[in-house]
This record gives sequence, C-alpha cells and structure tokens, in this order.
Amino acid sequence: MGRFVVFEGGEGSGKSTQARLLAERWGAVLTFEPGGTEVGQRLREILLSPETGDLDPRAEALLMAADRAHHVATKIRPALNRGKDVVCDRFVGSSLAYQGYARGLGIEEVRALSTFATDGLVPDLVLLLVVPPDEAVTRMAAAGKPDRLEAAGEEFHRKVAEAYVILAAHDPDRWVVIDGSGSVEDVEARVREAVEARLPSGERA
Repeated sequence: MGRFVVFEGGEGSGKSTQARLLAERWGAVLTFEPGGTEVGQRLREILLSPETGDLDPRAEALLMAADRAHHVATKIRPALNRGKDVVCDRFVGSSLAYQGYARGLGIEEVRALSTFATDGLVPDLVLLLVVPPDEAVTRMAAAGKPDRLEAAGEEFHRKVAEAYVILAAHDPDRWVVIDGSGSVEDVEARVREAVEARLPSGERA
C-alpha cells in the first residue's frame, strides 16, 4: 500500500508548488482537487469559472464531493493499491474549510459527505501551509485573474484560514502546520523536515 500525503492551505499558500516538489522527490503520483480526472476537469470548470456566478453552498459542496468520489475511485485508491505513493494538492480538508466553515454548512456535515465520497479514505499526512494574508494577496495578484473561489472576498478567505487552524488543532496526529512564507527553497526545507519526522521511511534522496 502506498502512502498518501495531502497539501492544504488557502489561496497563495504555495501548496501546489510544494506538492509537486515532494512528488518529484518521491517519484509519487501527483494529483489535485478539484479536477484530477477527466470528469473532474468538467466539474472544476463549473466550480471555479467566474462565469458560473453564485452557486448554492450545498450545490458547491456536492460538486466537490462528486469530483472527490470519482478521483478516489479511479485514480488515488488504485495507485495506492499498486503500492504507489500519492501526493495530492487539496483533499477533504479543503471542503471542510471552504464549504463546511467559510460557507457555513457545518464542518461535521461536510465531513460526513466527504467520508461517503471517499469511502473512508484518509491521508497518512496532511501538510498545511500558512502564510501571512498580505503575502498571500501578493502571490495571488502575481498569478493573474482570480477564479470564482479566489475572488470570494477577504472575509471568506479569513474564515478559510481560521478553519484550517481549527482542523489542524483537532487532528495533530495527522496534520502538520508549516510556515509557507519565504522562498520556495526555504519552504521545501520545512516540508522535508516535517515529512521526515512523520514518515521517516518516506523521504528518498
């Protein structure tokens, strides 16, 4: 059975870059949510396109769950069962933070939906990258035109950040909080240290 590591964080946290770097070091399957499959790409377009406009929060949560269910069934679990390590950019934690907390649907309600969608699959390790709000804004501005969720507003993203801190605090055996500020190399070193501490057999030079 392969190992399953997830990167979480708000917009501009640098998680996508760090997920890619870890996957490269491990020779792991690198994937992401929403949109890690062909079906998921269609759902991602609905979820993130500014043209979609307002979505009912429950509809948003259900679309995320549909993406995750297909993703786990067709990509993540088969890879793990083949003995491949999997590194994923976002997973259940994102739904808990964005839809459960920031959208006000309730963390436990969205957790139940996500458990159903994943058939109970949980990551071995969740790495939460945290950056100061001003640094996140600067990074997002450099990335270009925001998608629908990125453009959800300062208060929404403040709630997302707050939710992640709560989630990490309630599951310290699985979640590790990492300072995501500074250079890519600095953050990579912090990630590597955390992974070595939690999954000592995992790092491969």
